[in-house]
Amino acid sequence: MPLALLALALSAFAIGTTEFVIVGLLPTMAQDLNVSIPSAGLLVSLYALGVAIGAPVLTALTGKWNRKHLLLFVMGLFVFGNLVAWQAPSFEALILARILTGLAHGVFFSIGSTIATGLVPKEKAASAIAIMFTGLTVALVTGVPLGTYIGQQFGWEATFLTVSALGLIAMIGSAILVPNNLVQAKPAKISAQLKVLTQPRLLLVYAITAVGYGGTFVAFTYLAPILNQITGLDPSVIGLVMLVYGVSVAIGNIWGGKMADKMGPIKALTIIFTGLAAILFIFNFTAANPIAAIITILVWGAFAFGNVPGLQVYVVKLAEQYTPDAVDVASGLNIAAFNVGIALGAWGGGLIVEQAGLMNTPWVAAVIVVIAIVLTRISGFLDSRVQLQQV
Repeated sequence: MPLALLALALSAFAIGTTEFVIVGLLPTMAQDLNVSIPSAGLLVSLYALGVAIGAPVLTALTGKWNRKHLLLFVMGLFVFGNLVAWQAPSFEALILARILTGLAHGVFFSIGSTIATGLVPKEKAASAIAIMFTGLTVALVTGVPLGTYIGQQFGWEATFLTVSALGLIAMIGSAILVPNNLVQAKPAKISAQLKVLTQPRLLLVYAITAVGYGGTFVAFTYLAPILNQITGLDPSVIGLVMLVYGVSVAIGNIWGGKMADKMGPIKALTIIFTGLAAILFIFNFTAANPIAAIITILVWGAFAFGNVPGLQVYVVKLAEQYTPDAVDVASGLNIAAFNVGIALGAWGGGLIVEQAGLMNTPWVAAVIVVIAIVLTRISGFLDSRVQLQQV
């Protein structure tokens, strides 16, 4: 495997760390910036909104750019955004920095897969994409807890400086190692994206993605304040809890992928969403006990991200059926749907914290995931009806 893939994996690691590290640092940042916990939660939701816009819209608008030049520009924007966050003179400047890094995130993951596959022979394409995405998984396991620890020991600004340094190393690596003459697919037109967005079956899956994946962020965004104020954990221990969560996320991702392959996406998603709703509901009762809370979070991580492979596989499967000329666009829009879910979940969770208190977030998150179960069953019913008509 070419060394250029390591540069892409390091970029994915830096980007994944900067997205989720905020969760562990939320109480620290809220106190330091003199804003409420729900206001600090906007740093999660507005970043995700940047990703949701960056993935489909900016990728389409930059479709004719040389892939390597676009990659370097995106990583430059990512480094700049994190440096602005490091030196942010105000909360508003920090929000702007988060939106900029979110835009970079969206474009990077849209073009990263095609760059990765362009670096290797066709038969190694899946392995190349897997190596790139390993950076994201490792970020959840090590980058987020490490970033949380750095932020708690040296101030949250130090976390952004560290991430921007990682981004700069990845950018230099890409400049040296990624070839300039990568084969470029024909750019996706805005009209192709609009065609996908007029297909009801795909819109239903995007709704499942946003509700099922995003529902957990109603509670997850405010996990650090819950662990601090309700469970009574010291801020230094919260970094270790994020490590536990990250390990279970990595396991859940693999387990969810295997389940989707074995049972098909509908059955797998039904089981995973049911488990997720149950564990979120259980967290209402275990949050007050440190040991029970940590065990619940360990199980929560596996279910929270276990749905990702199934949702992506399902979108591609339906796109091949309903919009065969825009499969990549459909897949990219599902990435946007994940982030719309995060944005709405974090924002909605903030409203709940403000109006009703921290411990109303887990059960509301559970109810939202139940809606995803209903939508999944409706989609499965429509699939079976189509199969009957074809017989």
